[in-house]
Amino acid sequence: MSAVTAAPARQRSRWQAVRQLFATLSASALIATLPAAPPAAAEDLFGHDISWPQCTVAEGGFALPMPPSTTQFVVIGLTNGLGFTTNPCIARQYQWTKDRGKPAQAYGMATYPTAAQLTAYGSSGPWKGTGLQARLANMGYRQAVEATNTLAGIGWKPSTVWIDVEPRPKQPWPAATTPAASANNRAVVEGYMRALRDRGYKYGFYSYTNGWKEIVTSWRAPGVPVWATAGTLDYPTEALDRCTQASFSGGKVLLSQWYNTTRDYDRTCPGYSFGTPATPSHTELFGDKDLTGNRTNDLLARHSSSGVLYVYPGNGLGTLNSRVTVGSGWNSMSLITTVGDWNGDGKADVIARLNSTGDLYLYRGKGVGTFQPRIKIGSAWGNINRLSGQGDFTGDGNVDLVARTTGGTLYVYPGNSAGGFKSRITVGTGWQVMRDIVSTGDFTGDGRADLIALQSSTGQLWLYPGTGTGRFGARTQIGAGWSVMTELVGSGDFNRDRKPDLLARRSTGELYLYPGTGAGKLGTRTLVSTGWNVMNSLD
Repeated sequence: MSAVTAAPARQRSRWQAVRQLFATLSASALIATLPAAPPAAAEDLFGHDISWPQCTVAEGGFALPMPPSTTQFVVIGLTNGLGFTTNPCIARQYQWTKDRGKPAQAYGMATYPTAAQLTAYGSSGPWKGTGLQARLANMGYRQAVEATNTLAGIGWKPSTVWIDVEPRPKQPWPAATTPAASANNRAVVEGYMRALRDRGYKYGFYSYTNGWKEIVTSWRAPGVPVWATAGTLDYPTEALDRCTQASFSGGKVLLSQWYNTTRDYDRTCPGYSFGTPATPSHTELFGDKDLTGNRTNDLLARHSSSGVLYVYPGNGLGTLNSRVTVGSGWNSMSLITTVGDWNGDGKADVIARLNSTGDLYLYRGKGVGTFQPRIKIGSAWGNINRLSGQGDFTGDGNVDLVARTTGGTLYVYPGNSAGGFKSRITVGTGWQVMRDIVSTGDFTGDGRADLIALQSSTGQLWLYPGTGTGRFGARTQIGAGWSVMTELVGSGDFNRDRKPDLLARRSTGELYLYPGTGAGKLGTRTLVSTGWNVMNSLD
């Protein structure tokens, strides 16, 4: 694995260092530099990761030694350093683990594509190849397909494939100097994740803090497990400390690595026995409203007369599948909104306000269209008359909640990814003139979450671009004549093009999809279906 130390400045990759050292040192001298494993509890396991550097020189490797016979597990690399390449001796390495009865997992490299690769593969995959982010996501998907094809070719299906996300000098990631660049890089990784899920593999991330930030900045995926590196060990217990330190992505650290110029060493973190880790049902951008776990965004609707709450699963085609009944008695809730993964378990959740008390409740999604027992997360919310979830407005990687008071003050309540809030941020006053306010995700394509609001008196539709600080830039008008619409829904990506869209219900009951362009505009609307006047809450 191309591991580097987590120093403030960007480091050489591990394999660059190996190449340089091989020019001056013999193999016997290298082997003499092996460190002892750091001390650990008896139940911890110690292993190694290997890849193309353990292949012969004739195969393009460095002929580095295989793990010692005492190794307790092995993680095998699938590529020859980049996506769309193959570890030339992977079959022999896998056989080595089988012959010795060593449990093994795999890892693959997520790689930013070349222009030729993007042209060849970007238009084919789960997303419509009509925009750059969608093509990049399809590219990541294809990389993972190729990697899992390698596994199928040698008859191996490990429970887990770790995704290596780190800078490299060859075919480098574009620097994430803007939110849009970070979102583009993230699209590649998300495509890789999607393919592993589709093919039945669990997965986690391998990286380090500075490298992760260089590629995807503040992206947090707390439900995805982590394999963290301690580099060359600045002190004996550094690898063990990685197990309890905050990880680069917010996920739980299950494996920790350290290395020298000859071997990569790994250890399990306390409580992990090198088994199959749990991973979330989705972590995809604009996927915050996937309540059913089908990897498309859904619509939440409450029936006016009965109070029954339904989930209408999206199908990724701009329409809806047959509804799922959530439960009855929801007329007691005056405000209901889908907020995405509010508690960090990888499943979309719902927040609702109880009419009679003003208490705020979290309904934790199960990922199948139903919810766990509610949890009270706030009180004295009776002066709030508008809630909207779906969107990281503060740039910290957590989804947030937008709330308007009866007096017209608009607040952002930052989520903490653990089911609660951080201190609220005042956006501004005078928002009582808006009939509806919805969070859309990144509607402008700059990597920041935005708001759309419908002005009551004029029927004008306004876009408020997010700044990533919990506040918004100067608004722009994106529509007129919207007084005929009785409800707006920030639907996320509703048609599989990785651009957030808008749903709107007309006073006559028609529900329309207004596709986002990814540049702060709306495309030509299409009819989703009719008869929606029987619902008094849509989200």
